[in-house]
Amino acid sequence: MQHDLILKGARVIDPSQDHDGICDVAFADGRVSGFGRDLPAGPATQVRDMEGAIVTPGLIDLHTHVYWGGTSLGIDADDFCRTSGVTTSVDTGSAGPGNFAGFRSHVIERSQARILAYLHVSFAGIFGFSKTIMVGESEDPRLMAPREAVEVADANRDVIVGIKVRVGRHASGDQGTAPLDIALQVAEETGLPLMAHIDEPPPSYEQVLAMLRPGDVLTHAFRPFPNSPITAQGAVKPALREARARGVLFDIGHGKGSFAFRTARAMLAGGFLPDTISSDVHQLCIEGPAFDQVTTMSKMLCLGMSLTDVIAASTVNAAVALKRMEYGTLKVGALGDATVLAVRDGAFDYVDTRGEHMTGAQRITAEGVVLKGRWWHPA
Repeated sequence: MQHDLILKGARVIDPSQDHDGICDVAFADGRVSGFGRDLPAGPATQVRDMEGAIVTPGLIDLHTHVYWGGTSLGIDADDFCRTSGVTTSVDTGSAGPGNFAGFRSHVIERSQARILAYLHVSFAGIFGFSKTIMVGESEDPRLMAPREAVEVADANRDVIVGIKVRVGRHASGDQGTAPLDIALQVAEETGLPLMAHIDEPPPSYEQVLAMLRPGDVLTHAFRPFPNSPITAQGAVKPALREARARGVLFDIGHGKGSFAFRTARAMLAGGFLPDTISSDVHQLCIEGPAFDQVTTMSKMLCLGMSLTDVIAASTVNAAVALKRMEYGTLKVGALGDATVLAVRDGAFDYVDTRGEHMTGAQRITAEGVVLKGRWWHPA
């Protein structure tokens, strides 16, 4: 095999293969072409010395908003992915069936980084989310578009990975679980998983969990009170363990208001780790408190998750949620995406969405990105 690129001598952490050790990773024709010690380089092979670095499968951020220019909350996917070490950005409901064609044509197909999407069941997606305008798109039943959502999802199976709905006082007003019921019907009809946003009640955390199916994702799962997943005494609520036992997945979805250190400490103390770590990065949180994917990963590392678990929650676990197992792995034949990381020691300031600051002893930083088998960033 003639390799195009070899990352040589890194500490490779690939939870999909239970691997943590010194290894070379090679790429050819946009795929992983080699995995092991002392991979041979040909005359045209680019070899990069990775001694002292950590190489992982390409990071997947399962919750982002990257419909730049099409929605007020959208950020530029390529700029974000380069600096955060993300190779696959999953947009979660920025676009609905009424404007997904624009998202696909103007952003997804023009982006260098991979973009996948959960399609919003609301006709125009998240259309009124800015510093000055806040309109809950799930509050008006007239905006629910189940027929159109099925048609658009079926026509865009290559990039649409699921259905998105937002419920809670801010997103759906007094509608309770009605938007969720409609979204679940779309998910059933298309055979796709659902991602549910939850904010303040109504509905309650428990009501939402009770409706989710195996493979569905609850995002903002480590949110603060009200609608926190923990009791006043800091115990994980039984409904979460019941939902996990039947296959519901729990995602961080940090964002502007949906992650609290107090909640995270209690969840980890109760042995309830997130399935996936995501930033929910958008225009109102990219300059804080979420910042980016590696900052969100760093917070979970400093709260007590192991480095391997943090990486798994940003790679193979996300691939499971997406039902796309060629993502999030460095197995030979998989997508040719990899992220180069470093873990810095020091005293680092982190802040949650409630303004609590935490000094952490470590910070994960993105040092390089391989995308589609080529060294992408930094040049």
